[in-house]
Amino acid sequence: MADYNRYGHSYAGGYSSHAPPPTAPPAPAPTTSAPPPPSYGYGGYPSAYPPPPPQTAGGFGFGYGSVPVAFPPGTHPDIERAFRAADRDCSGAIDEHELQGALSTAYHRFSIRTVRLLMFLFNDPASSSPSRMGPAQFVSLWNCLGQWRGIFDRYDRDRSGKIDSRELTEALRSLGYAVPPSVIELLIANYNNGVPRNGALDFDNFVECGMIVKGLTEKFKEKDTRYTGSATLTYDGFLSMVIPFIVP
Repeated sequence: MADYNRYGHSYAGGYSSHAPPPTAPPAPAPTTSAPPPPSYGYGGYPSAYPPPPPQTAGGFGFGYGSVPVAFPPGTHPDIERAFRAADRDCSGAIDEHELQGALSTAYHRFSIRTVRLLMFLFNDPASSSPSRMGPAQFVSLWNCLGQWRGIFDRYDRDRSGKIDSRELTEALRSLGYAVPPSVIELLIANYNNGVPRNGALDFDNFVECGMIVKGLTEKFKEKDTRYTGSATLTYDGFLSMVIPFIVP
């Protein structure tokens, strides 16, 4: 019987838009001392955004003219500020370039390829605008990235801003994925910004390869209904599983 711990668990901060998004911690109490530098672990959100417009109860903001914007109850104010700052046309949804700007401001520069993958993974499949992300999906993505940032920092022990193959193995294992060395080598080779040997992943690349491992594992689990660690796939089924994760 296969050990399904390798298939992942809830700590990875699932990205299905049908599940309730994680709840950010409450905002810190006002203080007269200088604010601490931003933390990028779970619940650490940079505050370099203008104050949010006034809101009504229940997480509904009305700073967009006639377009109401609904944030999940308990959303951290900094996440709201990030979304509003990114939504430059005040449409109540953001496109991939606006999302790229918001994430790059909060963490570091995210490639458009990574942003497109995140847009695909976190957006509502039933959305009439799959190329745009609403506030609820944005909150879920932001909180999940906070968790992944904490994991990245934990295993970047030399504080180089990158994790090598050994650190990547340990980081993915902490998420519940016992990825074999051969696959780790493939991940490093494909997501290390073109470094041919002894490559390492920055946070952007770590998120991309980690989300692909997570997403494909979840798809595989749908076929492996007996939890044996193996499954039978048709050619069409295999292509349908893999191609959505191949982001241009």
